[in-house]
Amino acid sequence: MDISWKDELEAMGIKAKDAAKILAATPTETKNSSLRGMASALRKNEHEILEQNRLDLENGKAAGLTSALLDRLALNHARVEAMAAGLEEIAAFRDPVGEVLGMWNGDKGIRIGRIRVPLGVVGIIYEARPNVTADAAGLCLKSGNAVLLRGGKEALRTNTVIAKIISDAARESHIPDGAIQLLATPDREATTALMRSPYLDVLIPRGGAKLKESVIQNARVPYIITGAGNCHTFVDASADIAMATEIAVNAKCQRPGICNAMETLLIHKDIAQRFIPIGLKALAERGVELRCDETALALFPSARRAEEEDWETEFYDLILAVKVVDGLEAAVEHIYRYGTRHSEAIVTQNYANAQAFLARVDAAAVYVNASTRFTDGGVFGFGAEMGISTQKLHARGPMGVEQLTSTKFIIYGNGQVRS
Repeated sequence: MDISWKDELEAMGIKAKDAAKILAATPTETKNSSLRGMASALRKNEHEILEQNRLDLENGKAAGLTSALLDRLALNHARVEAMAAGLEEIAAFRDPVGEVLGMWNGDKGIRIGRIRVPLGVVGIIYEARPNVTADAAGLCLKSGNAVLLRGGKEALRTNTVIAKIISDAARESHIPDGAIQLLATPDREATTALMRSPYLDVLIPRGGAKLKESVIQNARVPYIITGAGNCHTFVDASADIAMATEIAVNAKCQRPGICNAMETLLIHKDIAQRFIPIGLKALAERGVELRCDETALALFPSARRAEEEDWETEFYDLILAVKVVDGLEAAVEHIYRYGTRHSEAIVTQNYANAQAFLARVDAAAVYVNASTRFTDGGVFGFGAEMGISTQKLHARGPMGVEQLTSTKFIIYGNGQVRS
């Protein structure tokens, strides 16, 4: 067993704690200047980033990564520019740290208030997408948090070079050493060790069901589950077929390796005979492997028969489970049973059904007549995001700068004592 990364993680935790104390009181303009410097450094070092990414992609192809995972891993000029622009957007956001959320009079004339404060040291575990390295670091910096990053081994070279570039730039802008750190080792045990680190204040995993389960079993600090996305689209009996087809194709095909991509298509039995030949054909023509229940298979026999595990699988690929249901009630029940509380959609022309779906489906984002692919911090006006929280406490949905803060009470007195 390699011991060196254990010593490194211990040292990183100590540095992060020290940095967090300083970051909590770092002026807004210092943070903003640092974010702009980080963006400039990414652009300046684009060639080095893309070269390391090329090596990661070559290794990924040799290891048999799916096309969807390779897409998540791949960087190009536009994606590096998007990372840099994202940091500049974060710099332009209002700083939530120190915001007064209310003041009121308490017993014996004391003044009680509540203000936003950083979480402290945030651990981020993520898979495949190297842009998360810059996004997470930027969001944590703006919200006054130190961050310990742990990316997937498939992006090790890319993550390492990005983390070095932005952490160096941050230090040059008077951000404390240890504010942005990456645990760069391929050893899987390091991920579990980070989950158990006593130096973390909160852990945010971005990944699928296996990562979520590992966090539940191993984490020793509070965590915010993000990224688990078994998302559904329900085509109601009154749906416009052309609209439903376009939404389904976009939700599945636009970027299938993303957590807000549709994984299961539910179809009302009363529209199945009209929709399936058109909608499933459009999906198949775009290379989607369709896994259908018996009713859908009878109407689209070139598909594959669905198995029970298909309803609960996040494919992250051009694979789609398809089921014909008796109606809205059955669709909602299926989503409750198999969904991950991420993003769910209904396509309907029936106002009552739309409102019932919005009210009854328990998810971070619920759509009427739109693709689930819109669940994104940038689209929702938060700029870059830490992830999509699928739990209910502290934060839910896209996690921007504000969601990376907590609160504390401040009390002013002039000598009062409690009787």
